[in-house]
Amino acid sequence: MSALTWAVAAVVSDDTGRVLLCRQGRGERRYALPGGRLRPAESPVQAALRDIRAETGWEIELVDLVGVYHLTGPTGRTSPGRAGPLPDVLVHVFRARAARVRPAADPPPGCRLSWHFPDALPESVTPLTHAAVTDARAGRSGVLRDASWAPPEPIGEPVNGPDGHGVVAQPPEQRGETAADAPLRPGPRRHDD
Repeated sequence: MSALTWAVAAVVSDDTGRVLLCRQGRGERRYALPGGRLRPAESPVQAALRDIRAETGWEIELVDLVGVYHLTGPTGRTSPGRAGPLPDVLVHVFRARAARVRPAADPPPGCRLSWHFPDALPESVTPLTHAAVTDARAGRSGVLRDASWAPPEPIGEPVNGPDGHGVVAQPPEQRGETAADAPLRPGPRRHDD
């Protein structure tokens, strides 16, 4: 395990049930939940309120904790443009709602904000965003989950398994798992030929 970074994020919803996402940077960046890193001597609640306002301009009301997600990267592999491996990150993800109809301030440059219905998220969301929005939408709280920097396998679409045979990734509920033991990445199920 690499050095551990502590972070926060929130599944921020508006009155229509849409979720606020941020697309950072330029080019082929993925959509993510708003949030950021904790500062020294700062609680996750304080960090969430501060970081989300700073990143998005929105004042939010925290409702509860969706879960704590341990985000890990592949060991020994460096991503393009990085001097070293991706850090392990422990992310406290909160369920929140927008406190106003409009943002209290303009977001800083570099974060393109957009609202999306949870069942119609963009294809290019981070694995953490996908997992946290799924958990929040299912009404889960207190989830403890490992996640990966790698994108999840598409749900319900054929993919090749380790032995080269076609498999279908299923959501946890279809595999008979409970919210507490559902992994981030759906497990494969063999096609019946």
